[in-house]
Amino acid sequence: MAEIRNYTMNFGPQHPAAHGVLRLVLELDGEVVKRADPHIGLLHRATEKLAENKTYLQSVPYMDRLDYVSMMVNEHAYVMAIEKLLQIEVPIRAQYIRVMFDEITRILNHLLWIGAHALDVGAMTMFLYAFREREDLMDCYEAVSGARMHAAYYRPGGVYRDLPDTMPKYQASRIHSEKQTRIRNANREGSLLDFIEDFTNRFPTYVDEYETLLTDNRIWKQRLVDIGVVSPERAKALGFTGPMLRGSGVEWDLRKKQPYEVYDRLDFDIPVGVNGDCYDRYLVRMEEFRQSNRIIKQCVDWLRQNPGPVITDNHKVAPPSRINMKQNMEEMIHHFKLFTEGFHVPPGEAYVAVEHPKGEFGIYLVSNGANKPYRLKIRAPGFAHLAALDEMSTGHMISDVVAIIGTQDIVFGEIDR
Repeated sequence: MAEIRNYTMNFGPQHPAAHGVLRLVLELDGEVVKRADPHIGLLHRATEKLAENKTYLQSVPYMDRLDYVSMMVNEHAYVMAIEKLLQIEVPIRAQYIRVMFDEITRILNHLLWIGAHALDVGAMTMFLYAFREREDLMDCYEAVSGARMHAAYYRPGGVYRDLPDTMPKYQASRIHSEKQTRIRNANREGSLLDFIEDFTNRFPTYVDEYETLLTDNRIWKQRLVDIGVVSPERAKALGFTGPMLRGSGVEWDLRKKQPYEVYDRLDFDIPVGVNGDCYDRYLVRMEEFRQSNRIIKQCVDWLRQNPGPVITDNHKVAPPSRINMKQNMEEMIHHFKLFTEGFHVPPGEAYVAVEHPKGEFGIYLVSNGANKPYRLKIRAPGFAHLAALDEMSTGHMISDVVAIIGTQDIVFGEIDR
């Protein structure tokens, strides 16, 4: 009689953001996972090393490419670390713009998460719903920066430019008639703030649609309830942050506990789970949709009533306006020096963390007084979560591994940086 033994197999790629950059080796007893060994190292792009050979300003676009679903939040931590070392003040309007776009980015991130998570578990419609809303928010990115994803919009000292007064509009084509195009452009007639306000008015009904599809769906609950349970103590010991930690019942959110920018002026709540399973983490993120929407509304109201500068007037750090640069020799020199040599940062070190959609995203920056970082270390939230995959998967079935990868909301750009 043949002996019964465990066998080992490669698993994936499963999740759309693990497109061949996660090698997961599972040791199986039948269909039960005995051990899950995530191999990272298939994407390595050396961001931390590249930053040592670029000026501080040139490294801003590298941040977009870390977690390529939460672009501006990555930039936020990096520019705040530079500002901490330079000890420069950011204009209040720029702080509100940053917070607004942080929350737009949180919604963007969670839309991809819910679309991919549901698709992994077998609900196809959700992916199409989520990308419908992502399209509107991507247009907001494009309106302020010119790019749909890799914006490089946050700059040391503020943001690249103020919010535009017009929105890009759809053009009539063979597929869409003039009449259809007018309907599609109805919410694009005003400024970017008008468009964002229109989105915040529509978005709660979309979240209701997602919840109607999933929250009480018996198949969804059978796949998620009591899967990948992590106790509050274990979640803290494993270094969980963000929804992964809050799903286990630990009320920790940097926006409340260590407020930065203008979060202490805004009214919002921190959703917290009870059981620490995949279903609770799902509910936490669904409530974060609503809370982010609340924050964006408050930022829109404030930004409407308070015009002002959006970047520091220190031209050693921020470029002068293009009009002045073309008329004044001093400004021209500042502009030229800034984009060729960059600015020198005083010697020292700084660690800045922000509440990234996936958890605590930190930048540890060491300066030796040069125009380039001496060292840059990125604290990526997904790295600690992926390290817990073995513990979360052991004893579950193969199909549950899919749900656990979905609930972790991992993107490999930040993990294997």
